[in-house]
Amino acid sequence: MSTAMFLAMAAPQGGAGANQQSPVFMVVWLVLMMAVFYFILIRPQQRREKERRALIAAIKTGDRVVFCGGMIGTVSNVKDKVFTVKIADNVKIEVARYAIAQVLQKDDELNAPPAA
Repeated sequence: MSTAMFLAMAAPQGGAGANQQSPVFMVVWLVLMMAVFYFILIRPQQRREKERRALIAAIKTGDRVVFCGGMIGTVSNVKDKVFTVKIADNVKIEVARYAIAQVLQKDDELNAPPAA
């Protein structure tokens, strides 16, 4: 009896003229959704990454930089994969290129939160 009920539930309802979607409609809908995801998520992220790579490639000796961890320093030497950064008097550290979050201009300060 349970097999007969299972087959009855799995059978299409409404006979041969049931309202079914065309496979072409489903493919067009899928392509449309992929295009929306591309233009909303992927493309802006690629643009930001391209700008970040250009920013890091343009860093030179003497630039003030902010690290992802929040430390601020002045670049004293540029190498292939690392920067030597002076963070205090007589204190220099090597930092990977991808750890740079922002390059400060000569007159720039960090964006401080507004005082309450």
